[in-house]
Amino acid sequence: MIEKNYTITSDEGLHARPAAKLVASVSSFASEVKLEFKEKQVNMKSIMGVMSLGISKGKEIKVIADGADEERVIETVDELMKSENLGA
Repeated sequence: MIEKNYTITSDEGLHARPAAKLVASVSSFASEVKLEFKEKQVNMKSIMGVMSLGISKGKEIKVIADGADEERVIETVDELMKSENLGA
């Protein structure tokens, strides 16, 4: 299991478009991927789950990947966070 924290830097927070991109980026992986915010965990492969968290700018999130390709999951999320200017 790999966990990584990010601080959301986008002015709009984690709204619909970037949330959809995050979900799409991890959906093809075999690993279980969770997004944690304020002690609540949701399946990161679910757009409804991710959107339900209402994550705004400046908030810290944790991505948790567990499975055979967990390292690649985190690398993919890292790349998307940087390319979309979502977080650091």
